[in-house]
Amino acid sequence: MTATKTAIAALALATVAFSAPAFADKMKATLNGASEVPANTTAGTGTADIDFDPASKKLTWKLSYSGLTGAATAAHFHGPAEPGKNAGVAVPIAPATSPSEGSATLTDAQAADLVAGKYYVNVHTAANPAGEIRGQVTK
Repeated sequence: MTATKTAIAALALATVAFSAPAFADKMKATLNGASEVPANTTAGTGTADIDFDPASKKLTWKLSYSGLTGAATAAHFHGPAEPGKNAGVAVPIAPATSPSEGSATLTDAQAADLVAGKYYVNVHTAANPAGEIRGQVTK
């Protein structure tokens, strides 16, 4: 390969590397009854694996849980709230079955709260209508 062809190939490779799309932020929530407000003694546990693309503001999740007192009646992302505080529903998770996958596009304010650690996931049941298990979304 000539020096010119080598330089062109290197430039093309560098252009591809710098023009690649941004990667989603990986986040997680570990759900349990002790994190609910007020806390409860459920044996239920769960996890939410979360991806957030700041460029498109797309939130994508995979939720799984087990050991609840009964069937889930609802599941949501709530915010804005720090650990130990409650907030309203920000994004519904439907269906509330386990496992469940979904996505939503956030507003600018919702995206800022999510990235600031002010979102949590919780799963509601008939025995615990305010929430049986909860986990704060963290990076």
